[in-house]
Amino acid sequence: MKWKIGNVRIDNQIVLAPMAGICDSSFRRIVKSMGCGLIETEMVSTRAIMHMNRKTQEMLEMTDYERPIAQQIFGSDAESFKKASEYIFKNMKPDILDINMGCPVTKVAVKSGAGSALLKSPKKASEIIETVVDTVPIPVTVKIRSGWDENNALEIAKTVEESGASAITVHPRTRHQRYDIPADWSIIKEIKEEVSIPVIGNGDIRTCYDAKAMIELTNCDAVMIGRGVMGNPWIIKQCIEYIDYGIKPERVPSQEKLDMFKRHAEMIIEKHEGKVLMHKLRTNAAYYMKNLHGSQEIKKKIFQTKTKEELFELLENYVKTLKY
Repeated sequence: MKWKIGNVRIDNQIVLAPMAGICDSSFRRIVKSMGCGLIETEMVSTRAIMHMNRKTQEMLEMTDYERPIAQQIFGSDAESFKKASEYIFKNMKPDILDINMGCPVTKVAVKSGAGSALLKSPKKASEIIETVVDTVPIPVTVKIRSGWDENNALEIAKTVEESGASAITVHPRTRHQRYDIPADWSIIKEIKEEVSIPVIGNGDIRTCYDAKAMIELTNCDAVMIGRGVMGNPWIIKQCIEYIDYGIKPERVPSQEKLDMFKRHAEMIIEKHEGKVLMHKLRTNAAYYMKNLHGSQEIKKKIFQTKTKEELFELLENYVKTLKY
């Protein structure tokens, strides 16, 4: 089903979550190749953008292939959001700018008053949203959790809408709940019933059946998938086909998983070298091989490899031992 955020048309109801340290351009392009309707980048600090260095510049890089794409940013004050938004719109030209008000990690965001810490102050959250909306001519969206230590999701959602945002993503756990309990999808349903902007549901989407169940229960406009995509980009295609056409998923052959990893690895190799390269290759290889027969043992060997050639040889020999 096609839908829109502002004037941005989105071809289906599947959105990639902005996972920190995961959603670089190579990962996003793999996910896009599976048909993902909307791609979100990993979050970047507004202050890091103001004090641009090479690492931040690399995090902001995007390709036209990934469109429509939303750049996510996080911070704690309206002025840094204003300057960061101006820079991103002028230089990166994303289709959408997304404000993170959900990150629960103390060291990354909460300690500085960013991420889910903003849920404690609807007034401050409103000031930031209004500032970004006034700064850029593209749609502005906001990702929230259901609250800090108790549920105030509806209050925040109404604040998001009244402040001019074009859509909201709801992860229905509080900051203190982190990922320790099941996501309460009824919160998404409640928000969808009370706001007029598009609502994207997020949390506990591990299969295409979960995705369709969330849409049917909450009437949300789209579902955002995060950790379920890691090493399993096929979930994107499976969700689209099942939601739109009722097509049930088939098991992905081990050789196809290896081929996809190689394709992903080629893009990683183009951008990185040394320790960073091997870290990314080993981490992604472990995810692609997850749940295959003997994957726990092969995972240990993956993280013992020293070169990309050694890693590729290990995987080739491993897949040859598998029946499917």
